[in-house]
Amino acid sequence: MNVLHRFIDFVLPPRCIVTGDFVDGQGMIAPAAWRDLNFIADPKCIRCGIPFEFMEEAVRDESVCAACLKSSPHYNMVRSALVYDDFSRDLILGFKHGDQTQNVATFVPWLEQAGADILHDADYLIPVPLHPYRLLRRQFNQSGLMAKYISDKTNIPVLLEGLRRVRATPTQGYLKTKERYKNVNNAFIVPDESRALLRHKKIVLIDDVFTTGATASECTKALLNNQVGAVSVLTLARVVKPVRV
Repeated sequence: MNVLHRFIDFVLPPRCIVTGDFVDGQGMIAPAAWRDLNFIADPKCIRCGIPFEFMEEAVRDESVCAACLKSSPHYNMVRSALVYDDFSRDLILGFKHGDQTQNVATFVPWLEQAGADILHDADYLIPVPLHPYRLLRRQFNQSGLMAKYISDKTNIPVLLEGLRRVRATPTQGYLKTKERYKNVNNAFIVPDESRALLRHKKIVLIDDVFTTGATASECTKALLNNQVGAVSVLTLARVVKPVRV
């Protein structure tokens, strides 16, 4: 740790983003908070990353869930750090809407671990973009902030303008699955200045929450239509309904 970091920690001692307790370093979580964090672990679907609800020894390393077998998604793989539940929702909403951007220092190690098998050979990170009107209101793109921090840790270049949202779609929050897909249909494009750069490259799409996959699918379609080689998705959390093969 350099002198500047030591001085900052002396003036503003690092605190857990959950409990507010003092911790040893910036981004660390107090022991009392760990019991409420529901990390996604194996066994899970090799494609969409949803956890299976049965004994681990019954699952092969390459197991695919019934939904992915029925309808193969456009993206290669999805990896997420946390189950989206009451606890993680509060963390994410505080990050997105509560000006708690410092929380990204806590999230990035979780994202690195969850996405290890898709980050290792990625050419670029691309955050899911906000429409300019929403970006103006919020002042920052939470997915872009996570992508930049992951890039700093992994040295994978981040393209903040790799995708552009061309329609100001209503929030997805209370929409059903079919409505979500319709809402974001053709909402994303690859801007002209990024087209040649992205062709045949492996992309990791960064977002905060994976719910139905509607946004990830539309982003992936836009990228694949531009001859991108492959797209995988990395999110901080995902909605989970445990499944069986």
